[in-house]
Amino acid sequence: MPMVIDGKAISTQMKEELKQKVADRKAQGIEITLAVIQVGKDPASSVYVGNKKKACEYIGIRSLAFELEEETTEQELLSLIGQLNERADVNGILVQLPLPAHIDEDKVIAAIHPAKDVDGFHPQSVGTLCIGQPGFVSCTPAGIIQLLKRSGIEIAGKECVVIGRSNIVGKPMALLLLRENGTVTVAHSRTRDLKEVTKRADILIVAVGKPKMITKEYVKQGAVVIDVGIHREEGNRLCGDVDYEDVASVCHAITPVPGGVGPMTIAMLMHNCVESVKLQE
Repeated sequence: MPMVIDGKAISTQMKEELKQKVADRKAQGIEITLAVIQVGKDPASSVYVGNKKKACEYIGIRSLAFELEEETTEQELLSLIGQLNERADVNGILVQLPLPAHIDEDKVIAAIHPAKDVDGFHPQSVGTLCIGQPGFVSCTPAGIIQLLKRSGIEIAGKECVVIGRSNIVGKPMALLLLRENGTVTVAHSRTRDLKEVTKRADILIVAVGKPKMITKEYVKQGAVVIDVGIHREEGNRLCGDVDYEDVASVCHAITPVPGGVGPMTIAMLMHNCVESVKLQE
């Protein structure tokens, strides 16, 4: 049986550490505040926003909720972000994606002040990650690095393959693995002989967006497999991009879905909120 990398347990451990940091800040008279903006009533977004609010409450971070109508104009949203950028009592700003089709997501992300960009999506945040300077890192890839480190998995010198090249997971993931001295290959939908590429991986990170696409034929014996995907199967069961039962028979360690990468994303968002105070100082 492989080692199951327990994202719930690791995220709980991180939240306890952050709780203490928030308490220390409160003792200095600093209340950390996150502003969360949701446009429209997308059910999945509402669940995510609810989870973020709960995490804030648990850690002791004040959260401000801005729930805007679906019809909110792009200009109204940008104006609200502008006001929050100016507010000294707001440390982090998060706009829940996806946004309604009439709003340009790139424009909205670029409007958030880089020192308050706790999602790590602003072009400046991505740039600082590229050149190894301090700044926010998007939460899912940063959470995966924590999963590996806190599970005692060495990254330096390992062959790492990331399947997927999105701006939110694939690209920043590759940069973070490089920062940790991994040897990194990014594979995607146009990669030839994908199985040959993935079978070289000591650490395989899958963010492909297709349910159970990765079977044991793609995985080297003894590899570490991190599954970023989340999908609903028939019968409402959750599954990932990796066929868990099949891959578990060959790998050394694997993340489950649910309970693997998911909880880490919110823990890293909380981490970024706490770090925002340092960046703003």
